Amino acid sequence: MITRADCAARDHRDPSSALRERFDLPKEVIYLDGNSLGPLPRSVRERLGEVVDRQWGQDLIRSWNVHGWIDLPLAVGAKIAPLIGADPDEVAVADSTSVDLFKLLAGSLALRPDRRTIVSERDNFPTDLYIADGLTRLRGDGFQVRAVGREEIDPIESALGPDVAVVMLTHVDYRSGALYDMAEVTERVHAAGALMLWDLSHSTGAVEVDLGAAGADLAVGCGYKYLNGGPGAPAFLYVARRHQQAIRSPLQGWLGHAAPFELSPDYRPADGIARFLCGTPPILSLAALDAALDLFAEVDLGALRTKSMALGQLFLELVEQECGGELEIACPRDAAHRGSQVALRHPEGYAVIQALIARGVIGDFRTPDVLRFGLAPLYLRFADVWDAVQHLKEVLTGREWDRPEHQQRAAVT
Repeated sequence: MITRADCAARDHRDPSSALRERFDLPKEVIYLDGNSLGPLPRSVRERLGEVVDRQWGQDLIRSWNVHGWIDLPLAVGAKIAPLIGADPDEVAVADSTSVDLFKLLAGSLALRPDRRTIVSERDNFPTDLYIADGLTRLRGDGFQVRAVGREEIDPIESALGPDVAVVMLTHVDYRSGALYDMAEVTERVHAAGALMLWDLSHSTGAVEVDLGAAGADLAVGCGYKYLNGGPGAPAFLYVARRHQQAIRSPLQGWLGHAAPFELSPDYRPADGIARFLCGTPPILSLAALDAALDLFAEVDLGALRTKSMALGQLFLELVEQECGGELEIACPRDAAHRGSQVALRHPEGYAVIQALIARGVIGDFRTPDVLRFGLAPLYLRFADVWDAVQHLKEVLTGREWDRPEHQQRAAVT
């Protein structure tokens, strides 16, 4: 029998427990939605105040040079690089995940001109599929997206053929948290002559990622989940150095030019990763993400992943101990095959989540019946997991989900 005292003792032994104080988390909230939006690091508020009041307010346009605004997309990318097993010159921060996917998928098709198929998962995050579909429609006759079930992707050979230019998969499934073996899948894709593009939106900052060791070609990821860069924080993209001089971005914006301030009417792509920059960077958002990333310089990623796995195992064990048979576990039970989240199923999943939120336990819901709980190891405590499951138990036993106010759907779930 696991007790709250057991969980509190684990917190006492946790070397990362002090990091929680670096976040501005409401005391009355148990926050289990960092896989959708990370909380506010205290350093971000300080940085934004300085950027707004001094850099923008006082130094105005001089800040592009004086405070290095123009360098932020690559400088922030270099901070993300060690979190994903990349070199600093292989990562840039720009635009959204959707836009970056479009750039890299288009570049992939150009690198494999005799192949016209993009392979992905049928249950991949929808925007990834939308972007791929839109791109193939834009390219015209013969280009297609082949979306297969996850069971068909393993083994990956069943989804591949000589027509496949690029395989686009999400490293950690957004619903279930199921985790791909990145190195194994990438090797299979390469054996078929295709490029491998990983979406790291549910990985970076909570799961160990080593793109270089896996031999991955391309990757994208967002800045506002486990990286805590704030709502709508810009995304990052990765291009392995071996591809950088051959691949082209279809969005030839002025900051991707070899000499942006020549203001030449003729486009010449910049060398390296900089060619994937496009428009003027959003400085406030970049500054927020830059400050948030400083926290990761103080942690060991292996230890962070170990804690993430332990939090997930504790959550599942407590659900089985405290909640009887009302909930179905919808994520892999083996922590090695699961990202930093757990997923449960309940026929009234949306209403259950709303009842939990009313109690100050914030998770989220994914259609049709999935309750998701993000377990961000930077700030979550083992005792928080205990308390969250107790609230879940009380919501279920008291049928609090059956109240009318919890049944009404909001715009964001």
